[in-house]
Amino acid sequence: MEKLIKILQFNMKKLLITCLIFAGFVLDLQAQDTLRLNFQEAVQIGLQHNLTLQTLNNQQEVLKIEKKAAQMGHLPSLNLSNNTFRQIGQQFQQVEGELIVTTEANNIITANLNTNMPIFNGARRINTTKATKYFEEAGKNGLDRAAQDVMFNVAQQYLQLLLDQELYLIAMENLENQKKQLEQIEGFVEAGLRTLSDQYNQQSEVARLETVALNAKIQLETDAWTLAETLQLEPNLIPFVEPVSIEPMKSEFLTLPLEELYDLAIQQRKDYKQQELLEQGNKKMIAASRAVLYPQINAFFSYNTFYTSFDERSVNSQLWQIFPQQILGFSLNIPIFNNFNNKADVVRSKVQFQNQQLEKMALERRISQDIKLSYENYKAAIKREEATKVQLKAAVEAQSAISERFRLGVSNFVDLATANQQLVTAQSDYAQALYTLFFQEIILRYALGVLEVEV
Repeated sequence: MEKLIKILQFNMKKLLITCLIFAGFVLDLQAQDTLRLNFQEAVQIGLQHNLTLQTLNNQQEVLKIEKKAAQMGHLPSLNLSNNTFRQIGQQFQQVEGELIVTTEANNIITANLNTNMPIFNGARRINTTKATKYFEEAGKNGLDRAAQDVMFNVAQQYLQLLLDQELYLIAMENLENQKKQLEQIEGFVEAGLRTLSDQYNQQSEVARLETVALNAKIQLETDAWTLAETLQLEPNLIPFVEPVSIEPMKSEFLTLPLEELYDLAIQQRKDYKQQELLEQGNKKMIAASRAVLYPQINAFFSYNTFYTSFDERSVNSQLWQIFPQQILGFSLNIPIFNNFNNKADVVRSKVQFQNQQLEKMALERRISQDIKLSYENYKAAIKREEATKVQLKAAVEAQSAISERFRLGVSNFVDLATANQQLVTAQSDYAQALYTLFFQEIILRYALGVLEVEV
């Protein structure tokens, strides 16, 4: 019974698992550097190094600038230009009604100040400003969802690695137990209590379990390298993860009906909010593209002046007193025929809006499926954990009883081998059930969009 209690309380063995697995794992990977990580550290590294998240961060900077540019578009544009040059060759001068042509060098300075202010452009500026605001907010929500994606993937691989450690430990413990069983059988054979076939069968079983342990070790190393790739660790650096508490608990979300869970997901999912904002932004872009079909009214002002070396007066007097010109006015532009370019812009905006609506509808269906699957899988995981706990308890009792009967010579080797295999299977099934149940909570929170990112 004491053995049963120890097996059922897996979390009490976390420190032992860590020490044993770490020692064996590091010795087998002497050619690589090992990085010890807890779950929070793994998530932080994943958030810092994830390529998708870094790309989205860079794109967000562009969206911020586009929003700022659209806001500044409501202000007048202002440009200043200056030219300083020497003109050599025939020069035309008008003196007392006569046009005199000479070959000389003329030093010229020109200065121009121009400003332009849209008065009416079919509300293009207003709609563009609103659209860029929606796009920037959508980018923020996309970043938040990408961070949840990173945490979800890291959590999945982190827990898989912990499960691999559990299974490897179970395989090693079973191998050691069967080696001791082989020594016992060899003693029974020498005493004439068991046949030589039992010894050979046990030797075969030990050899099989060595292969099982080797496969478990390979799987552990493979998943460790997978997590290293996800975290974008340095080459030849492999992570060793520290255990987490996986005490089974019933989620608060399981008490809610599916309809409420779906409504909660619609409210909380950052990717759904992103699609809503993109849809609104593209709708504003349709209105902005239609603005080119309407007349455009702009106000403009221009200040021009120049200096020439042909004039003997000073530079300042020429630039600021004699030659300055000011032009102030309005321009009206009425689009009549532009080779269908304006119409094409409107159609492109409409198609972009319609495609965004389709993506939103597809996401709505996907959210509904995610909620249903995660909800049902969670309930199934609870039942599986309860069933495997009973399975493990029965397997422990059966193996203990048959081992004693085998020692007394009542049971045969086949019964003992079957009981041992059932015990190992029960141990593995229960470990997998515990981690699956723990991860189902993360899956459900991820599907609902309430997964809190550990920063």
